Amino acid sequence: MMILEFKLAGATAQYAALDEAIKVTQFIRNKCLRKWIDGRGVKPYDLNRYCAVLADEYAFARTLNSQARQAAAITRFYKNCREHRPGTKGYLRFQKDGRSVEYKQTGWKLDADRKRLTLTDGIGAGTFRLKGTRDLLGYALEQIKRVRILKRADGH
Repeated sequence: MMILEFKLAGATAQYAALDEAIKVTQFIRNKCLRKWIDGRGVKPYDLNRYCAVLADEYAFARTLNSQARQAAAITRFYKNCREHRPGTKGYLRFQKDGRSVEYKQTGWKLDADRKRLTLTDGIGAGTFRLKGTRDLLGYALEQIKRVRILKRADGH
């Protein structure tokens, strides 16, 4: 898997919308973790279904894309524990300083010249210009599987 990093250039209101999406992701992750801790026999599919329940219950959680909500659940940790993967996983802790939101197949779109990223879910972030040294025209759109937006000190 190849990872390409770009900075997002946008307006202040767009960055505020991204911060709200990161907060929603953190909220969903913490709620799924609480369900996993409290319930015995909670399976990963239960957590994915619980994301839909949270979207019905909370209006602000409904604005985030469904696949981004499911990526916020702790299913990957659960899968690694069940398969007894080597390495230290540590016990999950509640997130206090979440800094990312991940979009899988839907919720985002690259334009034809691959210089602009449009977030199409309900958070209202809109279109960002991609700033970076790599040219994405050499990559087919089918090759790009995920978009993870990180909040860092120097931007998103």
